[in-house]
Amino acid sequence: MRSISTTALSVFPLCLGTNTFGWTADREASFAVLDAYVEAGGNFIDTADVYPSWATGESTSEIVIGEWMAERGNRDSIVLATKVGMLAGLEGLSPSTIRTAVENSLRRLRTDRIDLYWAHVDDRDTPLADSLAAFDALVREGKVRYLGASNYGAARLAEALRISDDEGMARYMALQQPYNLVERGYEGELREVVAREGLSSTPYFGLARGFLTGKYAGGAAVDSPRAGKAAEYLETERGPRVLEALATVAAGRGVEQATVALSWLLAQPTVAAPISSARNAEQLKPLLDAVHLKLGADELALLERASR
Repeated sequence: MRSISTTALSVFPLCLGTNTFGWTADREASFAVLDAYVEAGGNFIDTADVYPSWATGESTSEIVIGEWMAERGNRDSIVLATKVGMLAGLEGLSPSTIRTAVENSLRRLRTDRIDLYWAHVDDRDTPLADSLAAFDALVREGKVRYLGASNYGAARLAEALRISDDEGMARYMALQQPYNLVERGYEGELREVVAREGLSSTPYFGLARGFLTGKYAGGAAVDSPRAGKAAEYLETERGPRVLEALATVAAGRGVEQATVALSWLLAQPTVAAPISSARNAEQLKPLLDAVHLKLGADELALLERASR
């Protein structure tokens, strides 16, 4: 298990993403994924009020997770994270939006508290101090235990942390941002802020929308809502080079390429637990295997060279 910054949250090194729940994974498949994840030792579940409302018209992921926890009676053993700021009608981080959104999420999730509540976006139309005060109130009321920032740049994240410290308010304890072998923009000023301030990173798109699984190699057609974007990596110099390196390491270890890609992320500074999702329990297995795969120096060096 790994800690999220200095919080009391002890989490499994792979966070289960749930944006597929109620969309490409129906209720039965979602329950099967959740059960398999917990059976493997997992306890860290990430959702958002916007998941996957773009396809279903409602916050289906939170609803499914709430029903699952109620049926399994396991809320106290789960580290539950959700987000505010991107749902249609509740965009941004105004105090009233945060208050309305958290009450809605608590109702859908059938719980009295959220372990990690993420600002899903950096709302530049609302003063940071106003948003942070609203989040702080939720922490003081016990409806939220800890806060996280998603999709913040380095300067704005640093400013938010400074304001929280100056005003004695609850501060962001974690960052959620894209990061993988073909998208390494996190490495630099943003990671420096995270390291300096003692935050933890729980990156998303760890498999580059499925590209790093290798299923798009050779231009193979894949039935996935993310296929178009993922296939674009093949048009870069780096994409095919990274797939070749992943294939080499995976073959040598007798594991899948997804396992190697997530294991690489787990070896990176500041990363506590990459977020990855699965539509069924079969897809989940190689993701879970990453937790038990420790890459050697030569393997890390090969991936490093390929991904530069």
